[in-house]
Amino acid sequence: PWEVVGALPEMFQTAYGSLTTGLDLKAGQTLLIRGGTSTVGLSAATIAKDLGATVLSTTRSAARAGQLRAAGVDHPLVDDGTIADQVRELMPDGVDAALELVGCSVLPDTLRTVRRHGTVCFTGALAGQWTIPDFTPFMIPGGVRLTSYGGQATDLPPDVFAHHLQAIAAGRLDVPVAKVHHGLEQVRDAQADVESGTTPGKHVVVLDD
Repeated sequence: PWEVVGALPEMFQTAYGSLTTGLDLKAGQTLLIRGGTSTVGLSAATIAKDLGATVLSTTRSAARAGQLRAAGVDHPLVDDGTIADQVRELMPDGVDAALELVGCSVLPDTLRTVRRHGTVCFTGALAGQWTIPDFTPFMIPGGVRLTSYGGQATDLPPDVFAHHLQAIAAGRLDVPVAKVHHGLEQVRDAQADVESGTTPGKHVVVLDD
């Protein structure tokens, strides 16, 4: 359906680029997604599972753990601001890779979840904090790599996008579409739903004939 296709490009490009260009994620590795119920977080989970990774993902509300599981997440985690201990209980050596979507307010904690020679990719700041006051490189644990991803359309090649479309059609990938709104008169309602944050996923406005 067009409402599914319309939700894909930027969301999937950001998620796919973060996992590949940013983290070089491989089959068999473990991935932590910080900010898992965001559209990029949900997309990253489905793509990572398709790549063959084990996925840990966070939510601030235990009530949303089911949404993470529906996206393929193996280990939903409730995030109270510090999750390093939870992650280390599951993965004592740390995860191979972490996707940071919450922002710099929790980035130091995210860095502590990653194994030696693992990588953290900073892609978003859902909490609104893009910088760390008085930052020093020594805040990064020894041997842990920190990178960022901004991305561009070419990071999602046409053949990869086509593969994702086929996987969606086959039911192997899930697209986090929260709600479909019909007509320009519903744009205001769509924006209100986005700002409320009560329904994770993309809100798509379809202009009917």
